[in-house]
Amino acid sequence: MGRVLNTIVLSGRSVSVIVLLAAATACGSQASDSASDTDQNSSATADRPRIVVTTNILGDIVSAAVGDQADVEVIMPLGTDPHDFAPSARQAESMEDADLLIVNGAGFEQGMLDIVANVSDTGTEVFSFADHVELLEFTGDHDHGDDDHGDDEHADDEHADEDHADHEGGQDPHLWTDPTRIAAAVAALEPVVAGLSGVDAEAVATSFDGYLDDLGALDASMQETLAVVPATQRILVTNHEVFGYFADRYDFDVIGTIIPSLTTSAESSASDIEALADLIDADGVPAVFGETTQSSTLTEVLADEVGESVEVVELFSESLGEEGSGAETYLGMMQRNADLVAGALT
Repeated sequence: MGRVLNTIVLSGRSVSVIVLLAAATACGSQASDSASDTDQNSSATADRPRIVVTTNILGDIVSAAVGDQADVEVIMPLGTDPHDFAPSARQAESMEDADLLIVNGAGFEQGMLDIVANVSDTGTEVFSFADHVELLEFTGDHDHGDDDHGDDEHADDEHADEDHADHEGGQDPHLWTDPTRIAAAVAALEPVVAGLSGVDAEAVATSFDGYLDDLGALDASMQETLAVVPATQRILVTNHEVFGYFADRYDFDVIGTIIPSLTTSAESSASDIEALADLIDADGVPAVFGETTQSSTLTEVLADEVGESVEVVELFSESLGEEGSGAETYLGMMQRNADLVAGALT
């Protein structure tokens, strides 16, 4: 099963992009989160339903699909690591008061699970993107024995031993790295939004259809961008297990991760780094991919262990980028990642 990364800068294509309605400062404090929420709420239109979304990536997707038919509030600010984010009391209240709460699901919002359960218990509708896509199962194993991606000496994965047993198993929640899976979830969301009080169902359908067209154009553009990467070089080494759906969609293999886990809250040992460096050197991997929401220290340590032949490239993984990054929207983020991957591996 392949694995991949995400980027988007649709060269030669016109893709409509709607700015995230709930932009907040990167790496903001709980206090700034609350202030952002207050500003958003004060600008909300009284006769439109209020949709609250947990992550800023999904917030942009929902905002673009919904258009002007609802007010969209996003809980997590830019630059946030969703794995360790805990909402403020004000944000929890906002989630509870929403007309519709939209979550990633599959356990992704670790610091919000109790709040989401409480919201559901109060009768507020909760829409989970993960409930409407085919999820990948994560085992912790990476295939290094493929003729195209490594020698037999790599068939025994250094990252699947007993030391990592507590990181293995479970469903991969990073579904947004495949735009076709996002499209499936967006299509399922349309009738839910259309059923909210105060919306024009026909206008909702038109807006959703337009965004689904954009997602289709994004997927085609990413296919074209990544086509330049030779089969023997379609291998990824990433910070943690975040690009599985990208790899699955675009025929890449994730041969190793610095943090052998679906969450950044896990840890990597010196032996992990050394074993991964040996693998990178043996397979001739030209680049390792860090994340904009994580410290690049371990990635740089890994690259130093391998030598000057390895480039460190940061991808946008679990948060949109700041203005001017090219990753301010979901469409932009995905194409930007594709461009970065193609450039680093060719």
